[in-house]
This record gives sequence, C-alpha cells and structure tokens, in this order.
Amino acid sequence: MTKTKLFSAMALAGACAFGTQAAFAYGQGDFFARAGVAKVDTDDGYADDDTGAYLGLGVMVHDKVGIELSSMTETTVNAEGGDFKQVPINLMAQYYPLGGMDSRVQPYAGLGVNYTTFNDENNIGSVDESWGAVGQLGVDLNVTDNFGFNAFAQYADVEADVSGGKDVDVNPLTVGAGAMVRF
Repeated sequence: MTKTKLFSAMALAGACAFGTQAAFAYGQGDFFARAGVAKVDTDDGYADDDTGAYLGLGVMVHDKVGIELSSMTETTVNAEGGDFKQVPINLMAQYYPLGGMDSRVQPYAGLGVNYTTFNDENNIGSVDESWGAVGQLGVDLNVTDNFGFNAFAQYADVEADVSGGKDVDVNPLTVGAGAMVRF
C-alpha cells in the first residue's frame, strides 16, 4: 500500500471516528456501561488489598441525574482467625453537574445503598450479608459521543456479622478506572 493510500485511509477513519461527535451532552434516556479495574483498600487492615474487575450499568433519568447498578469481583477478608470473601453490589443515584451541557469532562457524585454477600468462609463461622450506605465521586472523560474513560473513588459501609464472633467493620475504599460506553 502506498503512503498516499495509507494516509487517505487514516484520514477517512479519523473523520468517521471524530467527525460525528457534535454533542457530548448527557441527556435523559441515555444508557451507559462502565467496565475497568478497581482496587479495594481498608484502613483497618481486615481486607487484603485486592484488585479486580469492576462493572456498572446505568441510565440517565434526567439530564443531570443517573441511576447505576455496579459490582466488583471478590475481595478476601481476614478476621477472627479465619477468612471469607465478599462481593459488593451497589445501587446509586448519581448527580452530574455538567449534564445537559456539551462537555468532554463529566464529573459526578453518587449516593446509594450497598449490599454485600459473603462466601467461602474458612476457619470462621457463617457470615451474614450486609446492607449499608455507599458514596462515590467520579469523572467521565468523553473521547467521542459514545465512548470515553472513567475514574472513580467510592466508600461503602460494610459490616460482616460473624456467627459466634464479633461484627467486623470492613468499610472498603475502592478506587477504579476503565472505559465507559453511552448508547
């Protein structure tokens, strides 16, 4: 392939990819998906500092308000002489202050409920599931109208109720980054 044909093909591909991105605005009815890598850390030393996959699905119910359901892969918790694994599921309402505006950068803040299941208990009694609050700060960086990158930090109130033991406050801080798709 000659340099002229290669350059023409690259120019055409670039025009297709970036030429149709007239509007970056978040709007009512938009659906979005986020996937990436997240790292969990606890300040009390119970949970291992685990890194895993993160997935979130959501819908914009207003130009500035979205609802997201998200989860992450298992995290190992060491407590009471044993260990167990936890899987968090979060349902959050998110506020986008720049929603409805043509902006490549879309920060957001979320608040909602966290449900955490526990399994694979080793050398420890059974652990009951946990309900608590979750808060999140994040930002989407739009590359095109439908694709971008995402970064977030969230804090969840997670308490593991160990049978025959004590309550373990896990309270993970999760920091993550990945890709975001809107459709």
